[in-house]
Amino acid sequence: MGNREKLLEAARKCLFEKGYERTTVRDLASAAGVSMAAIGYHFGSKEALLNQALLEALDSGGQALGPSAEDGDLGALWTRLIEAFSANRTFWLASLETVLRAQRDPELREQVAAGLRQGRSGMAHEVTGTPEDELSEETVRTLGSVQLALLSGLMMQHITDPESAPTATEVLAGIRALAARLPDEA
Repeated sequence: MGNREKLLEAARKCLFEKGYERTTVRDLASAAGVSMAAIGYHFGSKEALLNQALLEALDSGGQALGPSAEDGDLGALWTRLIEAFSANRTFWLASLETVLRAQRDPELREQVAAGLRQGRSGMAHEVTGTPEDELSEETVRTLGSVQLALLSGLMMQHITDPESAPTATEVLAGIRALAARLPDEA
């Protein structure tokens, strides 16, 4: 494994263990077993390395979400997602920090936007069980978008106030209550 790969692996580890803001250049170099100068050589900056590692982790569907639910059971899916928020709290904090940083960095913003587009497709897959390349654009834009919005909101609640954040059962009850109040199709 080359220095670039070692640095990416170290950055993922630091993101999970320390979070974005608390990770230093020294932490990254030490975890990778390389010099601090290697970060600049391979990535240009600590932020570029951390952004790349975070985007790759999110892109992979990541350790952050855990194993995929095979049967489309929404109760099992939400239980798994909520457990992931607690198990990988620093990762989710780093994810939020990246979204905020992206608002001031056009290149990072485009990378995050691309990740969100992929996330909608991944969420539609999780709910329907349909392979992502077979999903209709409408399913991705509707079901995938709503599922991703729920995921984002619940993540923020579980990170900020885990004691009073909703359980998977409460999420499902809330979805049912919303569905019961939908107007007839126009």
